Amino acid sequence: QLMLVESGGGSVQPGGSLRLSCAASGFALDDYVIGWFRQAPGKEREAASCVSRSGGRTDYADSVKGRFTISRDNAKNAVYLQMNSLKPEDTAVYYCAAYRSYFRTSCKMSPDYNYWGQGTQVTVSS
Repeated sequence: QLMLVESGGGSVQPGGSLRLSCAASGFALDDYVIGWFRQAPGKEREAASCVSRSGGRTDYADSVKGRFTISRDNAKNAVYLQMNSLKPEDTAVYYCAAYRSYFRTSCKMSPDYNYWGQGTQVTVSS
């Protein structure tokens, strides 16, 4: 059974950092594009970042560009989201998601991914 499990969330002060991890099981991660999405209370889910199968192509929402870095380790079947200079508006539940793709060098920021994790809470507050 294909599963995605996020970890690494928590509470941090503004300006702090967190590293989220997404562990995949039941499938070979290198066949899949991975995205990180987030949903704040009362708001729609939005894309934060995505990474292509090869890891060579990444994309970021304008709100996180320059502060977040997505990476993947296909050998470990894992994807990471390094979040620096966190702001209160980054507070949300963060989800990793996957879709299988033939293309190795593209990713999408739309939420039509096939597989989703259960989410991990990130709270940025003083």
